[in-house]
Amino acid sequence: MKFSFNEFHLWHQLGLSLMAAKKWVSAVSVFKECSMMRPEDPSLPLLAAKVCIGHLHWFEEAEAFSQRVVSMGEEAGEFLPRAYLALGLCFSLQASRATLKADRNEFNKRALKALNKAHSLDPHDAQISMYLALQLALVRQVPAAMEALQEALSLQADDLNSLHLLTLLLSAQKHHRHALDILDLALSQHPDNFNLLLTKVKLEEALFGPAAALQTCEDMLHRWQSCYDFSRLSDTDDSSSLPAAEKSEVSPVVRKASIHLNLPDFQDASIGSLSPPSVAASRLEAAFSEVSEVSSSRRQGPSYIWTTLESIWLQSGELFMADGRLKEAQFCIAEAGLLFPNSHCVLLQRGRLAELRGQMNEAKSLYDEALAIHPAGERILLHMGHLLVKTGRVHLGEKVLRDAVQMHSTSHEAWSGLGEALQALNHSEASDCFFTALELEASCPIRPFTIIPREL
Repeated sequence: MKFSFNEFHLWHQLGLSLMAAKKWVSAVSVFKECSMMRPEDPSLPLLAAKVCIGHLHWFEEAEAFSQRVVSMGEEAGEFLPRAYLALGLCFSLQASRATLKADRNEFNKRALKALNKAHSLDPHDAQISMYLALQLALVRQVPAAMEALQEALSLQADDLNSLHLLTLLLSAQKHHRHALDILDLALSQHPDNFNLLLTKVKLEEALFGPAAALQTCEDMLHRWQSCYDFSRLSDTDDSSSLPAAEKSEVSPVVRKASIHLNLPDFQDASIGSLSPPSVAASRLEAAFSEVSEVSSSRRQGPSYIWTTLESIWLQSGELFMADGRLKEAQFCIAEAGLLFPNSHCVLLQRGRLAELRGQMNEAKSLYDEALAIHPAGERILLHMGHLLVKTGRVHLGEKVLRDAVQMHSTSHEAWSGLGEALQALNHSEASDCFFTALELEASCPIRPFTIIPREL
């Protein structure tokens, strides 16, 4: 490149090549250089914004790139609606990251304004309609979100994110059976999408109970192994949720074909109750020793493969805890811990397990560790607050739950927990908290709307 000063074509190809090689920071730098060579080309800032939003999470930089295209006005042509879409996504993502309610409300307001502008400029863009619906859902305007989403589906009926969002909106309206039907339709087209499968688990738990949902978790483990057992990974498996560009990255990795992922079962089938402690312990020890043999091979390949497996194990552990099967829950949480020992999600589940066993000091210590890693974690703050109230430290519990409400103002559980703490302190505002919790619960989806990816 040192002999190609101001050769736009070569610089542009270099930027695209760096994107393909996942060298995101370098790609942005090259697109900046390209944009200086051709400042009238709106596609270049949008390419940089795409990388900043989807991979680097540089939302302020992406906003600046998008504003550059917006400032071109009509000269940007067909790229102008996309620039407003990029702006809307930047503001929406910054709202999700904001810890102060005032900042979050301002970002959400700006996101809606930008997305409405994008939609008015190009009402036939299915992606713009879908993201407008998502933003409306994020601020709990569920009927308006459903209307915008119907537009998106009329333009592109088989869009994965639109179908997933429809499922979440139906669950927010408490139409869980209908939501599961829509989800099954989406899964018929994308059977290996683990984000959809995790939503299916939550819906099945709500409809049929934790025991039924565990079967889907078991299926997910087997599906994960069939997708990511790299000795058998097929380059032609287009239904996999693994991006096509990344299949080549992981396909050379060889794993032992004898590895089998299964949920534990420490119950005695002949009597339908828990096995004696010694038998259960020996089974657990044997299971752990088998896991130790393969743990060294588990961290090969891209990290999202292993975060997916972690999510499956933790979801299984959560269902076992809901079903009162704590030994099985311990096994699943330990499996997740082998993958990511310092994960705040693992520490949270370990804390919940300790709390269910009555080990309150151990639970608090684990929640403290999780908060140190992820101070804004909604579930961590909730469980810590509840634990403090339960153990008599009501004033401290109230403070933690107020933090949860401040950072997660649409969480009905946070408002309900704060109401319980204030009620224990005989505060009159407890009833207001309970009323707010009821209002928010009426529009709460089965999983957060933020699980829908926001990217150009």
